[in-house]
Amino acid sequence: MQIPLFPLNTVLFPGGPLPLRIFEARYIDMIGERMRSGAPFGVVLIHEGQEAGAASTYSVGTLARITDWYQGSDGLLGVTAVGEQRFRIESTSRMPDGLNVAEVEILPDEEPMALPEAYTGMAEILEGVLDDLGRLYESLERCYDDAGWVSYRFVEILPVDLEQKQYCLEQADPAERLKIVNELLYSVRGPRAAP
Repeated sequence: MQIPLFPLNTVLFPGGPLPLRIFEARYIDMIGERMRSGAPFGVVLIHEGQEAGAASTYSVGTLARITDWYQGSDGLLGVTAVGEQRFRIESTSRMPDGLNVAEVEILPDEEPMALPEAYTGMAEILEGVLDDLGRLYESLERCYDDAGWVSYRFVEILPVDLEQKQYCLEQADPAERLKIVNELLYSVRGPRAAP
């Protein structure tokens, strides 16, 4: 599968929201084409470089599908996308306009896993936090009983460094990711959510 890439200084998780403000011509054209076709684009974390310019990226990213768009008062295009499947980059090339495209392998979806009872407190905390986050999370499907969904939502909102977020994206086992999130919660919040 070949997709256009959008290298960012953020990590997009499956099921998570992604607000973007688009100002570079290569991305305005790409977003316009993706809105017309309904096809996804790839979001990858920048390893070295900057969003506006050349950048090297991590090899695992997430497909993003546009769900809403608007024209800002400053004339910039604003879009909201939602993360779908994870992918691994197999090869990349650069178009004449500077847009990066990649041949990717779609990674298997995680098997649904019920949230273990020891982590129900984590789901309760998350529910309160998402309710306070406003519009970005209002229309998001909520699955507080799913270990993968709960762990992804926590990692995307916790104030941890991007390398930790990327590691969690690459971690395909929801049970292991819950343990990582629990440690992250402990480091930023204090008492652990589970034993």
